[in-house]
Amino acid sequence: MVSEEEYFQALSGRIGEENLRKLKASTIGVAGLGGLGSNIALLLARSGVGRLVIVDCDTVELSNIHRQNYALEYVGMKKTDAMADQIKEINPWCKVEAHNVRITKDNASIFSDCDVVCEAFDDAEQKVMLIEALSAMGKRIVSGNGMAGNGPANEIVTKKVGNDIYLCGDGRSDVRSEGSLMPSRVAVCAAHQANAAIRIILGLEP
Repeated sequence: MVSEEEYFQALSGRIGEENLRKLKASTIGVAGLGGLGSNIALLLARSGVGRLVIVDCDTVELSNIHRQNYALEYVGMKKTDAMADQIKEINPWCKVEAHNVRITKDNASIFSDCDVVCEAFDDAEQKVMLIEALSAMGKRIVSGNGMAGNGPANEIVTKKVGNDIYLCGDGRSDVRSEGSLMPSRVAVCAAHQANAAIRIILGLEP
């Protein structure tokens, strides 16, 4: 078994002691645990984030496996449970608060004590609803928008589009028009979102 001290000493050697201190003290929310959210959550756990608030109301389906961070053994399992299990395997000292619910404007307060929230929904109306609810709470938001098709990975970028809103993606592609949703592009966008959240926690974003 690896001890907590050994684990964080190894991580500190990669990301720096001060960065690790800030990340361990942070709470980040992940709204939706699909292609974006499942990858975001694990990247944040690997980075040493101290607490994750993860929310989803779905179960893992076979059609999810090609782009979402789940193995076949998780098919049929609640995504929140499957993600909590994986986080525990990667970073058992990351506290996980899991909510198996559908987010609405009435329960968006689930994220009330988060420093940053990563929005990772598929549905456009649900995205807008959550962003409006989080903005009303004064939350910093990192949202994903546009990662479909086979375009170059460099088309996926991070932009600040409001005082506390960051948008990751190409800003245009949609699976209905592009006809495909490649796991590589989804993972690139998820990495942009995780990186933006980390930069916010480290004070590297204005």
